[in-house]
Amino acid sequence: MKNTVFLDCTLRDGGYYNGWDFSSKLIQNYLEAMQACGVDMVELGFRSLHNIGFKGACAYTTDEYIRSISAPAGLAVCVMVNGSELVGELPQQEALERLFPVLAAESPVDLVRIACHVYEFEEALPAVNWLKARGYQVGFNLMQVADRKEDEVKAISCVAASYPLDVLYFADSMGSMDPEQTALIIQWFRSGWSGAMGIHTHDNKGLALSNTLHALDAGVTWVDSTVTGMGRGPGNARTEELAIELGARRGKQVNLVPLMALVREYFKPMQSHYGWGTNPYYYLAGKYGIHPTYIQEMLSDSRYDEEDVLAVIEHLRVEGGKKFNLNTLDAARHFYRGEPKGQWAPKTQFEEREVLLLGSGPGAARHREAIERYIRTHQPLVMALNTQTAIEAELIDLRVACHPVRLLADCEAHTQLPQPLITPFSMLPKDVQASLGNKRCWILA
Repeated sequence: MKNTVFLDCTLRDGGYYNGWDFSSKLIQNYLEAMQACGVDMVELGFRSLHNIGFKGACAYTTDEYIRSISAPAGLAVCVMVNGSELVGELPQQEALERLFPVLAAESPVDLVRIACHVYEFEEALPAVNWLKARGYQVGFNLMQVADRKEDEVKAISCVAASYPLDVLYFADSMGSMDPEQTALIIQWFRSGWSGAMGIHTHDNKGLALSNTLHALDAGVTWVDSTVTGMGRGPGNARTEELAIELGARRGKQVNLVPLMALVREYFKPMQSHYGWGTNPYYYLAGKYGIHPTYIQEMLSDSRYDEEDVLAVIEHLRVEGGKKFNLNTLDAARHFYRGEPKGQWAPKTQFEEREVLLLGSGPGAARHREAIERYIRTHQPLVMALNTQTAIEAELIDLRVACHPVRLLADCEAHTQLPQPLITPFSMLPKDVQASLGNKRCWILA
């Protein structure tokens, strides 16, 4: 365990919830707590050229800002750069010169970590040579590795071996991995990469700590965590737990008092406000390989109730949601276009008739016998919302669906149901129209 590096990235990963706007008092208490509990390195935030909207100082983590805070002696400092900024519009060297304008000897930064997707990896790798020549330690965080095939991972490891990386990390970006898969991926990486390896786990399925400890058993020597698990989506392995486990493995007594005071005073109130931590929605996202930001965005938006969130998850499970795109959620809410075009008029069906509207809540199933008896006795026109199936299908005359999220998720189910569907069909996107196939759809004239 003497070569193990314990890295806390709370101020970087946690910033996805509060815009990287941490108070100076919190940061000072945090740094003292990290040293006390055995953390070796803190990732204070991102280093970025993108300046859109308000973000706190930890979104940029400039040298000037790092010097303004007092990191305890022996606690190394790290910053992260998104690989997309190194393979974008600016030439890579120009981007690096702007991000790291001075030599490492003149900077308070010890390690630069570059986070990138597999498709950005080879193009971003030359940044290693540039940074190493200027004296920085360099790590790479590969994202979304869990769904890569064996030959892909082995090829990546061989490419990495040709550069002077200090550590090669892989991240369980979707929180979908289990301990066995973790060990297998490490084995694949070891086919070509013999240097230090690290792991960054997400807690969708409650396995972040378990995966981290199994990775240590499999030879990983760099491990990440955050205070209370604060991080994008469900968050990460919790520093307060990993500190205990590493302390035991190192044979050292750790002082948790400053950390637990930090949790009580700052992080528990923030967690109550922002709501990070795993739940059944994040668990499903991890299970189906859906980007956790979809869940985070919906849970922070009061327009999405439980049914909406589950419907979106089902839609993304089928259509794919590994890459987050806010437009996907916006489209689910605002995807009607143009003017309605249709011939059906409800008056011809509804005039002088009693209409029974069946919702999709639990009440229909709970009172099924009474509702079915009423329908058979009084013969109302029965309209069911969405794909409600609690009542006998033969008793339902029409179905109604216009909620965008539900309609996206239920297209296939509607094609199997016998009743005509009342929906703004002419205003739907072409792919949704195609999904409904030959379904008989009516729209108001």
